[in-house]
Amino acid sequence: MEKLCGPELPFWVANQTLHTDRPDLPDCFQMSVLSWLPCIYLWVVCPIYLFYLKRNNRGYIMMSIMNRFKTVFGLLLWIVCWTDLFYTFHELRQGQTQPPIYFITPLVLGMTMLLATFLIQFERLRGVQSSGVLFIFWFLSVLCSIVPFRSKILQASKESEVTDKLRFTTFYFYFALVVCELVLCCFNEKPPLFSNVVTDPNPCPETTAGFLSTITFWWFTSMAIKGYRMPLEAKDLWSLNPRDSSKAMVPKLLKEWEKEQSKAKSEQNLSSQAVYSKPPPKATNHIGGEGAGESSPEEAEVLLSSQKAAPHQPSFLRALIKAFGPYFLIGSAYKVLQDIITFVNPQLLRMLISFTKQKGVPDWWGYSLAFLMFFTAFLQTLILHRHFQYCFVTGMNVRTAIIGAIYRKALVITNAAKRSSTVGEVVNLMSVDAQRFMDLTTFLNMLWSAPLQIVLALYFLWQNLGPSVLAGVAVMVMLIPFNAVIAMKTRAYQVEQMQYKDARIKLMNEILNGIKVLKLYAWENSFKEKVLAIRQKELNVLRKTAYLGALSTMAWTSAPFLVALTTFAVYVTVDENNVLDAEKAFVSLSLFNILRFPLNMLPQVISSMVQASVSLKRIQSFLSHDELDPHAVERKNTGTEFSVTVINGKFTWAKEDPAVLHNINVMVPQGSLLAVVGHVGCGKSSLISALLGEMEKLEGDVSVRGSVAYVPQQAWIQNATLRDNILFGKPYNAQKYTSVLDACALTPDLEVLPGGDMTEIGEKGINLSGGQRQRVSLARALYSDTDVYLLDDPLSAVDAHVAKHIFDNLIGPEGLLKGKTRILVTHGISFLPQVDNIMVMVEGRVSEMGSYQELLTQNGAFAEFLRNYSLDDIIEEDEATDELIDDGELFPEDALSNHTDMADNEPAINEAKRHFIRQISILSADGENPKTRSVRRHGCSQRKHSEQQEKHKPHEKEKLIQAETAETGRVKAKVYLEYIKAVGPLLSVFICFLYGCQSAASIGANIWLSQWTNDASNNQTQENVHMRVGVYAALGIAQGILVMISSFTLAMGNIGAAKKLHNNLLINKLHTPQSFFDTTPIGRIINRFSKDIYIIDEALPATVLMLLGTVFVSLSTIIVIISSTPIFAVVIAPLAFIYLFVQRFYVATSRQLKRLESVSRSPIYSHFSETVTGCSVIRAYGRHSAFILMSDMKVDDNQKSYYPGIVSNRWLGVRIEFIGNCIVLFAALFAVTGKENLNPGLVGLSVSYALQVTMSLNWMVRMSSDLENNIVAVERVKEYSETKTEAPWEVEDKKPPPEWPMEGNVEFHDYSVRYREGLDLVLKRLTLNVKGGEKIGIVGRTGAGKSSMTLCLFRLLEAAAGEITVDEVKIAEIGLHDLRSKLTIIPQEPVLFSGTLRMNLDPFERYSDEEVWKALEHSHLQKFVSNQPAKLELECSEGGENLSVGQRQLVCLARALLRKTRILILDEATAAIDLETDDLIQSTIRTQFEDCTVFTIAHRLNTIMDYTRVLVLDKGQIAEFDTPANLISQRGIFYSMAKDAGLTQ
Repeated sequence: MEKLCGPELPFWVANQTLHTDRPDLPDCFQMSVLSWLPCIYLWVVCPIYLFYLKRNNRGYIMMSIMNRFKTVFGLLLWIVCWTDLFYTFHELRQGQTQPPIYFITPLVLGMTMLLATFLIQFERLRGVQSSGVLFIFWFLSVLCSIVPFRSKILQASKESEVTDKLRFTTFYFYFALVVCELVLCCFNEKPPLFSNVVTDPNPCPETTAGFLSTITFWWFTSMAIKGYRMPLEAKDLWSLNPRDSSKAMVPKLLKEWEKEQSKAKSEQNLSSQAVYSKPPPKATNHIGGEGAGESSPEEAEVLLSSQKAAPHQPSFLRALIKAFGPYFLIGSAYKVLQDIITFVNPQLLRMLISFTKQKGVPDWWGYSLAFLMFFTAFLQTLILHRHFQYCFVTGMNVRTAIIGAIYRKALVITNAAKRSSTVGEVVNLMSVDAQRFMDLTTFLNMLWSAPLQIVLALYFLWQNLGPSVLAGVAVMVMLIPFNAVIAMKTRAYQVEQMQYKDARIKLMNEILNGIKVLKLYAWENSFKEKVLAIRQKELNVLRKTAYLGALSTMAWTSAPFLVALTTFAVYVTVDENNVLDAEKAFVSLSLFNILRFPLNMLPQVISSMVQASVSLKRIQSFLSHDELDPHAVERKNTGTEFSVTVINGKFTWAKEDPAVLHNINVMVPQGSLLAVVGHVGCGKSSLISALLGEMEKLEGDVSVRGSVAYVPQQAWIQNATLRDNILFGKPYNAQKYTSVLDACALTPDLEVLPGGDMTEIGEKGINLSGGQRQRVSLARALYSDTDVYLLDDPLSAVDAHVAKHIFDNLIGPEGLLKGKTRILVTHGISFLPQVDNIMVMVEGRVSEMGSYQELLTQNGAFAEFLRNYSLDDIIEEDEATDELIDDGELFPEDALSNHTDMADNEPAINEAKRHFIRQISILSADGENPKTRSVRRHGCSQRKHSEQQEKHKPHEKEKLIQAETAETGRVKAKVYLEYIKAVGPLLSVFICFLYGCQSAASIGANIWLSQWTNDASNNQTQENVHMRVGVYAALGIAQGILVMISSFTLAMGNIGAAKKLHNNLLINKLHTPQSFFDTTPIGRIINRFSKDIYIIDEALPATVLMLLGTVFVSLSTIIVIISSTPIFAVVIAPLAFIYLFVQRFYVATSRQLKRLESVSRSPIYSHFSETVTGCSVIRAYGRHSAFILMSDMKVDDNQKSYYPGIVSNRWLGVRIEFIGNCIVLFAALFAVTGKENLNPGLVGLSVSYALQVTMSLNWMVRMSSDLENNIVAVERVKEYSETKTEAPWEVEDKKPPPEWPMEGNVEFHDYSVRYREGLDLVLKRLTLNVKGGEKIGIVGRTGAGKSSMTLCLFRLLEAAAGEITVDEVKIAEIGLHDLRSKLTIIPQEPVLFSGTLRMNLDPFERYSDEEVWKALEHSHLQKFVSNQPAKLELECSEGGENLSVGQRQLVCLARALLRKTRILILDEATAAIDLETDDLIQSTIRTQFEDCTVFTIAHRLNTIMDYTRVLVLDKGQIAEFDTPANLISQRGIFYSMAKDAGLTQ
């Protein structure tokens, strides 16, 4: 330096700088280091930055006034610097030689200013709106010029005149210009021309945000404010940055994946040819996959062995790394910086403590240390959140790309591949596995960062305490396996608990579905016990988990303490000269606290890596599946007059399976109609699939000329409007559209649908009958207007006359499709005479082909086929004509079923159109016979509509409820009180007390430590070492034990609350009257039992635990700081105010963002599962790209709400940590000001506490936000535990005698009833008297009130007026169970519960096995049951699915026979039952119940013609009541009904 500055200007003078009260830096230091620092920075960064700008061009920005100013200032700076240079030359000419530094510095500065000016313009041309590089440069320049600024003034005032006037002036010019540049740099330029910011309706402000705004996430504030003012909606969300969209991300990944695949393939071919010279494999219907050479089994084996030698699986991981690695690495670079900066603060703390020890040192040391601490902490905050931002965005991109890749793959995989994974599994790949990658990327950096932090911390600790550190490290290492074991056990318990939870929900679902039957049989108690038994097991597992949780919490809180204790104890005892002073103790403590995080994170990261690697394998194997060969079917050849030709075709579904179709030769002339017939399973549908290219072509050629339309056997309907389903992406043309609707007989249906053709169709076409779905599918094909039509048995699902209409108007020789090529697979024989050609298939071969007449004369397979089928067909047509006569309606099944569905609830549906039900899909059993369907639908329709309303309303309703809790404190306080009440008020107070004790112990231990360190300064260390160590240990261990007890007590309280809330909910739901279940969709009730109870069981306790922990840590920090420096109390109020302010904003916004994110997530998966089921249709119509776009849009919509969610956390983090850093600053400042009367131990104590507080402040906000979200569950469960209940089950003082009813007399007296308040009466003033043992038939048109009568006897409906007496007992006065257990009903719909058959017959186990067998014998089930290996223990599946409908009906009969009461009510099944079962039931009732009173609600009159009396109801009143013979002779209503049924003439 002396050469540069010369001898007069020394580089460093200690007395001038450190040891005075007015420090100043020497001129040489100012001119060299301070001037060169910014320059060096800019020249180093410049090449990298220029390279970056060359790569990223965003279009240029117009020259603005601001830009002109920047440029002018830059040039002025250059002039100013070079003025100095030329002045130095001038002085040289004058003969005053200056040292070389006077030439070098202005030269360098001038050059740098030119570079900066060049950068300003270059950035403008590249479209950079705000430059971080230049901002840092100007900031450094200003920072470095502050010192000369002050020292020049100091010198001038000392010498009372300015010696070097020119340089003095130029410097101040320079300073002013640099400050101006810095200020200008804070503002933004306008967006570049032609950028998408201008066109986007709601652009994300991040792209246009300035540098400062970006690093502090200030640009997010506008959304936080908006979210605070009112709940955010989807329209408030910013659009996604183009670089994060599916359009950018998915191709990026797919490109790398394709490279991987082609690489693997080429290597594989090389290796297989090198090891075994074998002929190239025959062409197969394949691309992709590893199926390059597997065409015969021998070759396959050979291949396997060669693959073992060199595994050439394309690596998905490598593709991911190549696609997303570079961006992720930027985040990693920030992480390195942050890790290094973390260790600066403990060093500063050491200096601060040693500063307080020394007497008579200048005060400015302390202040600068305090500000340095603040500055490094702040820098660390900014860098850390930048790093998180990069990681989270990478995670988000990975998820987008993986979902996109899976979606695209699912559209092209072969059928064999599709069979290997169910739709559910593939959807899981998308939801669970993609999510795991997303979670992993956020912590992936910990893999290298944790070891780095540990190594650095140990290095500094070693410097501090020497080898005794190893004792502490040993403790840490011992804790790792402890934590790992706990984690393993916890996971095992979680799995077990999930199983119990699933079992409980399944049982609840059944109970709610069959609640009516439970009430009728008075079985509630037995099922309540079953649920509570499962619940008890579930709670026991939760309790075990809580024990483990308490242990791990203890490990996590006491670990740093134990480590400190062992280290300090070893340190003082090893050597007498080792003295523990404040520096050593508190610096070590803060280093141990740094160590705590990486040590805890490592096991977590490793376990999530293991999970992600499993996911990786699954995704990789899915993406490596074979794909369909797009060229299997030729689409081009226009030369021939045949539009479909197959020559020597041999096809299979999967390579390894035997061929399904052999030797197929078909030529279909253009414009002809070919019918394909054959027995079930002879390969008709396979042929259609082969023509679509869905099968593996083993040999032969297939060509299809022109475009194709395809109607599958199972109609595939999208969740969209009816019109969209028919248009399927084609433009709307009204005239064509109406003609299509007419041809497909859809016009009458549209009149019944609530929204006409704009009605929203549910998933899988749930609100259409089977026939309507098939016709919509046909309409789609017809509208698509293609050249070739492949129709796979479209007429089987519709009624016979509808089929005829469709054939005549659509498919047949006179239909709309005449002149097109049609291939029709059919079972309908009646149409065959009208087709051009018939092809008969037998066992996968074409047995004969020709026109109808030709085939008949040949008398081959076809003639036999006709003989087999004609009978069925004739019967079917008869039924159809009967139906026509019955209903006098054109399309009975389809139109009517819809009528019942829709007419009831038109307004409801319209408002609900947007939201479709998920739950309802349980109700539709898919493959039913459509004829029975229309009946079943009656039962579903109410429930379905209420569900539809629900889907829309609860959105509004729930939003309202939650918005209320967010805005008014009162409601919320009430909910919290409810929860505290459930936990137990005393217990709650006790828990808080325990937490207080634990904090007190921890503070005590640290205060004791600070006392101990003060021994060092009083030189009384040796006497009481043991006492010091002992008390420290005792306090610390007490804290550990208190932590364990408190977290355990808390968990117990939470589990108790969960138990209480669930029991109340369950008991209330079993006591709720039937009307509630009729008006509330089951899905909504199940949701309370599953999701809300889950939150109360698991999410709430965890949140409360974290929240209490962080609150007490923050409180104890503040107490410690205030007790050591009381003036700190002044600062608390403003900081707390800012904190609460930020917290309110964050909570309101983030909750709504979370909700939007979860709402927008399910459409991705439902659209995907829809696509997977319909991919053959999508491919046939060539719509895959449109569907890919739809999927991408749905993913982007989801990410649109996810991205602000991530940013909101960063936004919060920066602000809260700023508050934490302020606490550090003030703690340090006040320690410096009160230095005289503070001992170093206290300073160390308060500052090291302040350094920890940031983390807990941050978590406190997050946890309070989670708590607010989760506590709503308590409110929702509470709401359903307090609904109105029905009458008591048992009334003690009104119990009827046990043998009641003896006679079985039933009397109705002036009896009226209505379903619910506010509805009309269904029965109006009935009066009738039935003697014991009479058999009464009840008949009447639909809606006459027949079923209501039975419900009244059981008091499922309570009387509106009048009363019913049974054997002199008024039924309204006794308990419900007493009443219901004495009546027996055989309900219309047989409901079975999953469990053993024995349980289904006798849930309370009141009867012996003999009695049960006897009942089975009488109900004709004995043979069936005794043939089962399990006998009475036969497991019935959910809803009794493994028994036929008839058998289920007989089980209900067996129940009735077991109970054998004096009064039996038989609600006749309408349609589901076959005549044979019906006769069995009737005969059993006649023999077994001859002395009982029997009420039969009859739909078939022949069953009641021999009853004692018949009651005819009409509009809720008695129309006729007499013996059947008398009624017929009266020629009234009964007579006309009997005549219709053909029972009388």
